[in-house]
Amino acid sequence: MNSIIQMDSEINQAYAGFGFFDIYHRDSFKQPARTTWIDGWKIEYMAIADPKTIHKTPIVIVGGAFQNFNSYKYCVEQLFESGPVILIDLPSMGANQQITNRDTGISAGTLELPDLSEMLGRWLDIVGIQKVSVMGMSLGSVVASCFAYHRPDLMDRMILMGVMQKTRKSWRMILEESLKLMQENRMEEFGQAVILYLVNHAKLDKTRMSPTAKKLFFRQMAEFTGTERERYDINCNRLLRLTDVPIPKCKTLVAAGQYDSFTLPHENANFALQCPDMEFALIANADHVPQLQRRKETMSLFTSFLKGESIQNLDGIIPMKREQMQNMERRGEERISVLQPKTKLSHRECKTEVSVTIVDVTFFGMYLKLDDVTQLDFVNEHPRDLALHLEDEEGPFSIECLIFEATEQGIRALFKHGSFELADRLSRFIVRQKQTA
Repeated sequence: MNSIIQMDSEINQAYAGFGFFDIYHRDSFKQPARTTWIDGWKIEYMAIADPKTIHKTPIVIVGGAFQNFNSYKYCVEQLFESGPVILIDLPSMGANQQITNRDTGISAGTLELPDLSEMLGRWLDIVGIQKVSVMGMSLGSVVASCFAYHRPDLMDRMILMGVMQKTRKSWRMILEESLKLMQENRMEEFGQAVILYLVNHAKLDKTRMSPTAKKLFFRQMAEFTGTERERYDINCNRLLRLTDVPIPKCKTLVAAGQYDSFTLPHENANFALQCPDMEFALIANADHVPQLQRRKETMSLFTSFLKGESIQNLDGIIPMKREQMQNMERRGEERISVLQPKTKLSHRECKTEVSVTIVDVTFFGMYLKLDDVTQLDFVNEHPRDLALHLEDEEGPFSIECLIFEATEQGIRALFKHGSFELADRLSRFIVRQKQTA
């Protein structure tokens, strides 16, 4: 009896699919997005299928802040093994340029991430799709998780990549700093900062991020139009207001790049550990954008999971058991000592300097000790205005910091990355310290 019910379900889905899904062809991504309007908000989407799997459960892809449909052009063919694909851009996300409601004029910034997930559910009701698998990456992972939590009736399987339940202070400071750069119209620096935060510059030898892809990504950021700047502002502030991400109850795969420095692997694992029916895997030699660096391996992982197959022996995939996840290393990079630990912090505008001793350093930040604790208040009053001075065989240089914790016991800070040139200089500095240690 169950097999008959399942067959009827698939036949019904196939019947709906013939009217809703476009058959995929080489020019599918050249076609304009289809649209649905809900209470003055525009939903943009593509619905495409391979005839051989059009009857299967559709896969809805909710992308991050910067992806457009073309970002998935080379991914969907593998996904068709599992079923038809729906690419969707909700208001102000992806390539959807809508930043104000057509009917009321209110800002899309009033739509919180749970509101967008509710809109996704309403849209699926409108188009008559009764069961989906959902894939959410980066910002899209939050919308996907909210959707699965509030509409379990629509859920089959869930894939999340680049997800964490609670945001850490240092992560929020990075987003806030990128907003400040954009608001000050420092767009070259802004573009480089976004790339340096999303792409793990310290592991380029492992991820082998294409210089061309990196350059195109940078130009996309640096050449933001007015609307794109407003959309970035909206999406950043949505994330900054986020308090936690709900846990999906459906069968869930959480994946992370092995060297993700933006949403750390242990943060992804911690989220997965709270899911009642989950699998977790790292994508080897990738960071926050595995779909760009390890597309074949990433899509093989996703399609295997969607088809209910084992993910245990896939090339380039590191599946992890619960105990391994609980004992994951929290530090992304080795912390090293430096040859000349005595140095200073200088202020970008005033002449005050703070004498410090470097305890350890990585490409992303450092731990310092104050030589004079009476300067602690000054440090706490200027968390975004101080630069650390370093020196090596190439000579002296400095790099600005984001200080997220300063006490009498020590100072913890991130490097304020916003220059490819300076990032390369810091990488060489760290290599030298290791070589002479």
